[in-house]
Order: sequence, then structure tokens, then C-alpha cells
Amino acid sequence: MKNDTRINFQEDWKLITLFIGGNDLCGFCNDPVHFSPDNFTNNIKIALDILHREVPRAFVNLVTVLHIATLRDLYQEKKVSCPRLIMRQLCPCVLNYDDNSTETKMLESFNRRYQEETHRLVESGRYDTKEDFTVVVQPFLQRVTIPKTEEGLPDSSYLAPDCFHFHQKTHSQAARALWNNMLEPVGNKTDAYFLETVITLKCPSQAESFLRTYRNSNYTYPNQTTPDVTTPLPSSATPTPAQEPDQNHGSQLLCEDRAPSSSSPTSVHALKPADVRVIAALGDSLTAGNGIGAEPNNILDMNTEYRGLAWSIGGDASLKNVTTLPNILREFNLNLTGYSTGTGGASEPNAFLNQAVPGAVAEKLPDQVRALVRLMKSDPRIDFNTDWKIITVLIGANDLCNYCKDPNYYSAVNFTSRIQEALDILHAEVPRALVNLVEVMDLLPLRQMFLDNQVQCPTHLTGELCSCVLPVTEGSQELAMVMEATRAYQNSTRKLVESGRYDTQENFTVVLQPFFRNTKIPLLQDGHADISFLAPDCFHLSQKSQSQLSRALWNTMLQPVGEKTDFFDPKANTTLSCPTPHKPFLGTYRNSNYTYPPLEPTNKPIQNWGSDLSCPAQTPSESVPTSVHKLRPTNIKVVAALGDSLTTAVGAKATSLNDLQTAWRGLSWSIGGDGTLETHTTLPNILKKFNPELFGFSTGTEKETAGFNSAVGGAKANNMSTQARELVELMRGSSKINFKEDWKLITLFIGGNDLCHYCLDRETYSVENYVKHLQDTLDILYQELPRAFVNLVEIMEIAGLRQIERETSGCVVPGTTLCPCFLTSQESSPELQKMKIINKDFQIKSMLMANSGRYAQREDFTVVVQPFFRNTIIPLDSNGKPDLSFFSMDCFHFTERGHAEMAIALWNNMLEPVGQKQSYNNFVHDRSKLKCPTSENPFLFTSRNSGLQNTAPVVGAGDPSVPYWAVILAAIAGVLVGSVLIGVLMSRRYKKHHHERDKATEVNLTAL
Repeated sequence: MKNDTRINFQEDWKLITLFIGGNDLCGFCNDPVHFSPDNFTNNIKIALDILHREVPRAFVNLVTVLHIATLRDLYQEKKVSCPRLIMRQLCPCVLNYDDNSTETKMLESFNRRYQEETHRLVESGRYDTKEDFTVVVQPFLQRVTIPKTEEGLPDSSYLAPDCFHFHQKTHSQAARALWNNMLEPVGNKTDAYFLETVITLKCPSQAESFLRTYRNSNYTYPNQTTPDVTTPLPSSATPTPAQEPDQNHGSQLLCEDRAPSSSSPTSVHALKPADVRVIAALGDSLTAGNGIGAEPNNILDMNTEYRGLAWSIGGDASLKNVTTLPNILREFNLNLTGYSTGTGGASEPNAFLNQAVPGAVAEKLPDQVRALVRLMKSDPRIDFNTDWKIITVLIGANDLCNYCKDPNYYSAVNFTSRIQEALDILHAEVPRALVNLVEVMDLLPLRQMFLDNQVQCPTHLTGELCSCVLPVTEGSQELAMVMEATRAYQNSTRKLVESGRYDTQENFTVVLQPFFRNTKIPLLQDGHADISFLAPDCFHLSQKSQSQLSRALWNTMLQPVGEKTDFFDPKANTTLSCPTPHKPFLGTYRNSNYTYPPLEPTNKPIQNWGSDLSCPAQTPSESVPTSVHKLRPTNIKVVAALGDSLTTAVGAKATSLNDLQTAWRGLSWSIGGDGTLETHTTLPNILKKFNPELFGFSTGTEKETAGFNSAVGGAKANNMSTQARELVELMRGSSKINFKEDWKLITLFIGGNDLCHYCLDRETYSVENYVKHLQDTLDILYQELPRAFVNLVEIMEIAGLRQIERETSGCVVPGTTLCPCFLTSQESSPELQKMKIINKDFQIKSMLMANSGRYAQREDFTVVVQPFFRNTIIPLDSNGKPDLSFFSMDCFHFTERGHAEMAIALWNNMLEPVGQKQSYNNFVHDRSKLKCPTSENPFLFTSRNSGLQNTAPVVGAGDPSVPYWAVILAAIAGVLVGSVLIGVLMSRRYKKHHHERDKATEVNLTAL
């Protein structure tokens, strides 16, 4: 426009129409972070900002993205001739998935939020600050549908031959609809034109002769809750406490002694604040400064990195106006350098030694360290060998926010090893340095912001801000996992520092600053959260909180090791401490006269994999219960099991290749009865503590002593009905049990062989067939067995076995032989991604079948899904490698230790309410992990006694009747919360070397 001679750029009025988003939605499932609603809106914002800044006299039509899911109607109608292969290639994420799939639900959510966020961007008033420029949302495609023929079929004549792009008559209709939208008042625009109807072009009237804008429509934007920054507050306006940030974030420093040491110290333990010449920082968006200076409600400004205001490294203005660690230190040494100023990314010159990157996880910390070292060595303002340096490190929030998606990759062992790698580089290469290692923040209190409906926080962003903390259900296992991980992160970093690893040089140390260990949410007088301490996303910190962080960090730096503050209260009236004549130095372990606790002694060799169980004496039932919902462990007389080689315990005690053919049934997790619980942890050995007369368990390795263990090595789901019939006949023919009166516990675990061979015969091993075979098996038990409680154990996530295959060399049988469909595919290949989705479908659809109500019509029978393998975690050793002590010599089957852990997980699942069961395995040796029934909950949990089902059987077996909605919802929530974006975001596993993460995560405005 500037260069074309036909255009008078300054004087001509311009009409610009922007319509985008279809291709984003078509590709979102391949990269949900990159195509997130926030990134979509931010890209539009960048484009509109350029127009707003550079183009005078312009009216911009921003057409909302169409409702693209309507394309599925055309694609799915087989009577309409369309090139479906081409359609799938053009728009895979819309057309490739089933109606009820997770991807389709995500598509609907993304589509809706693309539209909502587009409106919200314009309604911020951002583009109405000039008289000669505006942006108007034109929503005529917002609820568009595919036109129908007289026969009621989708009319493909409105589309081009590819059945995806518009035909000319659709372009004509869209032009008419756009024109009419432009003449309709803002707030009263048509958002659902029917393309098959006649659209009559409107005309401007004498009374309404203008193209309609928000102003000439007398329209007030609903989201414009704060005045524009260019407009001063009227004197009568009084912002509420929750909206009004402090106008001055400065501090007073009343220290008298600000002198440096008489000569530059040679020991880090004699370092005074005035001796520090260089300051640096590493971490994520809390240190990059995302959103610190954003106006309230301006969510789009969360992308701005206000590095000059960042707590540990910002150097904007002075301490009088801005409280940051550098501004405090400049009160002692005006020649301090390294701090960041202004805004921008880590590579900008003004970022200087602030190398924090938004979205960073611990894995990226060593890269930040290397970049920092290069900068310090090459910058002429720094005397690398002589200048004393303070480097502040804070990392881990993003690891915790992703923990539930991949607990293996984000384990405390891996987290600490990555920090160790980064600190090792600093220790080896950087002289004269004191490193502040700030403990990871406890994120759980931030949930309060989003749970309080009186607080105006963007709840629709919780999944993107911190998916493992903010949107998950209170009391859920996912939340418990993050709580455990937070403490494990904090404890492991403390142990790393207290190992003395970084105290081998006189001029270097690492000091743990623990003030984030316990975080308090600031509250208003009415008890609601004070969001003025938070940025507009209610997750990052505003300048008010960042100032308090700076004060907390400074004060803990002066506190002796062993006496440091371990809590953070943003509302505390914190004054800046001063060095004293008795304590003039920054606190280190040595000048604090602190002795690190001795390293924990090496544990004695474990003699066996037994467990200790000491439950209060359980009062037996007054009479044998007739209801399975009042079944106590003491009432179980008979145990049985169905399954494959994981239930026959193949290889459980194998020491050679020949032993891999032996079935150690007596050690089997669900049915073995060798020895006692103190020496062998199995479900029967646990139950024998409640009923010593238990019958049916296996012993030894011979078929003759298998008891009611009907499992067969190599079995698949289609073999289960045969096993069920054999089991019923065994029980009927046994003189040791009372078939009609004795309560029976049957554990069914199958599917590994089906999944491992799925790619070789997709029809035989389909999800539908798998579920059908399970249903047939349960039907037999339901019809034939009186008084039975059936554990249906969910199939594990088999992809984790790839890590063993990849990172170990002690497997005597190639994994590709045992499980070709999971272990032969290349990492990140479409084949592997498909297998992971199928794996999750096996879990979800079998769970839905079991919870459908089909097996709830009898008072003496139930099927309970036990989900401890839903999110399978490969146990790691102290070096972060897969711990082969859990796996047999083929690295596929379990050893006795693995069987013991499965037994513990199964038993504990049985004592957890439906909907609140632990959905991951916690394979860490502890003899006291077994739970006990309680006086409040003495029964094995079923859907009904968990409060998720009517107290009486439902009429009509198998009907999806109303009482079961809660059962299914509670169960499926466990799958979806623990594995958001199935097959997409949970598909990545830890690689020690060269583990690539999506770069889009690092620029996502919502990531820490």
C-alpha cells in the first residue's frame, strides 16, 4: 500500500478483511501447543498491532473462524460423493477421529475458544485508541452449517471439487453476509447465516449511513473493565483492592555499612554484598518476567517478558521505585553489572545475563548455563576470573505442571540429575561465584484462585497454565502425585546441596534458599484471594509479588544456613535486612558454622520382598453378608485368577535363559500363596492375614498346585471365556469350597499380548474385539458364579517398556520378539502414536463396559475396575536408568519384586473408593505400604458403597441407566485428567541424551 502509486496511503480510507483459522484447526491435533487458542489469538494480535501502528484511515473486518466441525457431516455421509482421502489430507484433525474421541472434543473446544478469544481481543479496546482506525468482529460464519439438499443430505455443490474449499456460490453468499454484517450494529450482528437461503443485500439508511463500529452502535465492550491506558482515571474512580496494584514497588534500605571488603576476598565464605560485581539468573518465566507489568485483565500481555522488573535479575529504575535483587545490590556497589532492563527475550542485548526462558523445564537448564558462561566469558564489562558473581537459579514449576502426564520423565531423580548437570558446569567453569538455588515453589495454593468463583480469573486457561495442578479434581490421585513430587523435588535438591558436592573450591558454593517451601495465598479482608498480587492469568506474579520475592531472597541470603526462612507470605510487611558487624557476609554453610547432615547410610541388603501389615483387629460380620457391597476382607474364602504369563508369573525368579519358561505361580501377584506375607507379597498372602483358611491360591511351579489360577502363558483376550468356563467347573468340582455360600475374589488381567500383536492383525486384536471378549468372560462369571467380587485390572501402558529396551543392555530376549508392535516402531512415528492411542482405548472402553451397569443387577456380584496401571511409570534406579530388579531377564515379565509391587497396588486399589483410586504405580520398596480397612470403611469398595450408584439394582441389565452416569464419569475422569491429550501429550518418554521438546512450549504465553 505504501509503494503503490494508485494509493494515497495517508489520505485514502481502506477496508481490510482478515479471515484465518481453518488451517490451524485442521492441524491442531499434531501440535496442540503451537495451535493453542492463546497462540492463535496472539498471532492475530501481532497482525492487528502492525495494522494499528502503521496504517492510517483503516476499517478492519475481523471475520471469526467458521464452525469447522460441520465439515464432518459432509465427510461422514456416504451417499454424498466426495474425495475423502483428499479431505483427510487437507484437514486431518477434523476428519480423522470418531465423534466421541478426545481429539474431536478438543476440536470443539479449540474452535469455540478461537471464536471467543477473537471477540475478547477486539473487545479489549486495544484497537480503538485512534479516530481513524478500528477493528470490527464480523461473526456471520460463527455458527454456519453445511447446506442440505431436498433429501436432507449435505449439499456438496456449495464446495469446490475437493469438498473442502468454497464453491463460487458460497463465496457469493459469504460476500453478501459480510456486507450485511458490516451494516449491522455491533452487539446485534447476525452470527448464523444459512448459505442455502436467499441473502438480500442491505442498504445504508439515512439515519444509519455509516459502516457500523462499536462507537456509532452505542456499544460498550463487556470486557473493557478498566480504562484504556491512554485515558487517565477520573478523580471519582476508585479501583477495588483486588484491581489496584501498588503504584510504587520500591523499598528502603537502612543499612549503615555498605563498604566492600578491604581487598577482594578469595573465599566465597567471606563475601560481602559490596564485593559482588556481576549478577546473573537462570530459570523460567518467573525469572524472564512474563506479565509482570501487564495491566489488570490484559491477558494478551502475558507474552511480554518484563525482564527489567524480574525479582532476581531486573535492573529497571532504582530501588526507590523498583525492588529487585540487583537494585538492592546496587545500593552497595554502583558498578554492578549483568542485570536485565526493559522487555524482550533472552537473546536481546538488554536481557544481558538473564538467560531464563519462558516454559523451560529442568532439562533445559544446562543449556541456559552454557549460554550464560559464554556470555560472561566474552563480555568486556566482566572480568571473568576476578569479578565475584551471584547466580540465582529457580526451575521446576513447569516440570510439576506436566508431572502427571509423564511421571517417569519428570521424576524427582531426573529433576535433580538435570539440576546437578547444570550446577556441575558452573562449578567446573565459573570462578568466584555464589549460586542461589531457590527451592521449587509449591504450586498447589494457586488452585485457590481458580476455585473461588468470586475471583475473576481465566478459568478456561487452567489446562494450559498448569494442567496437572489447576484443573484437576480436589482429592484426586493426580493432585496427590504432584504434592508428592513437589516435596520430592524440594528434598532431593536439598540433599544435592548438602552432599557437599559444590564445596570443594574456596571460591565457589551453592546455597539453598528455601523460602518457597511453604507458600501462602494473599487474601482480602473478605477472605477472597487478592489477585493484585498476580498477573492477569492469575498464575504468574505481578510486580507486587515480584517485589516481595526480591525482599525474601535478599533476606534469606543474609540468614545463616540452617536458620533460613522456609515460607513466603506475599502480604507480609517485609523490610530489607542489613549485614551486621557480627554477620557481614552472605550466608554460606561455613560462615554459618553449619554442618551438613551425614549422608544416609547405605541400606542393608533387602532379604526378601515381603511386607508388614498390622491392621487393627477387624470385627467380623455378624453373619456372612449377602451383599457384595458389604464384603469385608475377612469374608473372602476363595481366590482365583484369569490372565496370561503375567499372572502365571513366568520368569519371576529366573536366573538363566532356561528359567524363562518356568511359571512361578506361587509368587504371582494376584493368586500366589507361597510362604507368608512377611517373605512374599501377594494378594492371597495379604488376605491370609484376615482369613487363614483362604483357598484357591497357587503354590510352587507345578500345574498340579496351581489352585484356581487358570491363567495361561501367551493368552489373549479371546482365550478368556475358555479360562472362565474352566474356572467355573474347577470351583463346582472342588470339595474344598462351598460353591454357593463362599465369597470368591477373582482377578482378571489380560491384554498385553493383544496390544503387542495389534499391528499384525488389526481386526483380530481390535479394541472392539478386546472389549467383546472381556464382556463374554465377565458374562460367564456373572451368570455362573454366586457371591463373587471381580477385580478387572486395567491393562498397563506398554510404551514405557521402550525405555528399558532403549537404555539397558541386559535383556536376554529381544523386545521386538516379545512385543513387536510397540518395540519396533521409531520414536515419534505415526505407528507408535497410533499404538499409544489404541492402548488408551483398550483402557477407556473396557472401563466403560465394566461400569455400564451390566453386572449390577445381582446383589452378590460386582466387577470393579482397578486402575493402578492406567498411567504406568517405569521404576528408575539411582542413576535415572530403568531399574531391572523389577523385571525378569527378558525385560518384559516381572521379577518377584515386580509381582510384590503389583500385589500392593492391587490391594490398595481395592480399599480405595471408585472414582478416587490411585491410577499410577508407585514402585518404591517400602514394607509398610499396604493399607488397612478402617472402622468407617470396612468393606472392599464397589461403585455403590463408594456413593456412585443407587442402593438397589437397576432394572434392565446393561442399560446405560441414570444411576451409572456418576460411576462412568468418575472413572473416565481418572483417565482424562491423568492423560490429557491422549496419544499426543502423554506420548513422550524420557531420553537421557538429546531429548527434544517442542519449541512451541517455550513461547507459549501460559507456560511458566
